[in-house]
Amino acid sequence: MPTEGLSIPQIALATIEKIRQLAPKISGDYLDIGAGNGELIDAVTRTFPVKPRACDYRDDLMAIDGIRVDVADLNTQALPYPDASFDLVTCTEVIEHLEHYRSTLREAARVLRPGGVFVVSTPNVLNLRSRLRYLFFGFFNMFGPLRLGDDRYHSTHGHINPVSYFYLAHSLSVAGFRDISVSVDKLQRRSWIPLSLLWLPIRIVTEFSIRREKREKLQTVNAENEPFVRDMNRLDVLLGRTIVVGCRKR
Repeated sequence: MPTEGLSIPQIALATIEKIRQLAPKISGDYLDIGAGNGELIDAVTRTFPVKPRACDYRDDLMAIDGIRVDVADLNTQALPYPDASFDLVTCTEVIEHLEHYRSTLREAARVLRPGGVFVVSTPNVLNLRSRLRYLFFGFFNMFGPLRLGDDRYHSTHGHINPVSYFYLAHSLSVAGFRDISVSVDKLQRRSWIPLSLLWLPIRIVTEFSIRREKREKLQTVNAENEPFVRDMNRLDVLLGRTIVVGCRKR
C-alpha cells in the first residue's frame, strides 16, 4: 500500500470539502487509510473534532507526533479494526496502488458505523487529457507501461490499478454505501483547448449512447446507475486531475 503522503494539497482541501458536504458537524473516531506522513490527518483534525487513527503499509513515514500507525498490507490483509469502529474514514490516493481495491472498499464499510462518512480519491483516468493519451498511446495518464520482472513500478509511481468514476461508484454502492457523489481537486487548464473542440460531440454521443443502452437487450443503463453514467462526462470530471468521491454507509 505505497502511499507517501498526498501528492498535492488540493486533494486534502477537496477531501475536507467533501466531508463538509456530507456531515458538516462530524465528530467521533476517524481513520485515515494510507496515512503516509499524516498530511491529511493534520488537515482533517484541524477542521473537525475527530480522534484520528492511521493505517498504512509501513510506519516510518508518519511526521505527526503522537500518531501511531497501524501496519497492514491491504493487498493481503484486512484492516486491523473491529466492525463499526469509526465515524469517518478517508482513503486518498491509495486504491490505484492495490491489486483488489473492491476488497478495501468493503473493509472501509465494515469498520464504519452506520451513517458514517467515507471519502476516497484516485487519479482521474477519464479526464480529457487522459482519454486522449489512451486513444493515441493506449495508456492513461499516470498509468504507463509496467516493467516486467521489476516490482518497483518506476514509470507509474506504484499505480497499477486504474479505476474510473463509474466503477468506483458502482463498487461503493455494492459495498454498502449511499449518497455517492464526485468532485475534483483541480481543473487542468491545458484541457480547455481540446475541450472547446470536443465538448459538443461528447454531449451528443453521450445522449445517443445512453438512449441506445436503455433500449439494448441487456439494458446496461437504468434509473439506478444513470446518474453515475452521466457524471462520467460532466464538465468538471472531464477537466479534473483527481476524483474525490464521498458517500455514507447505509
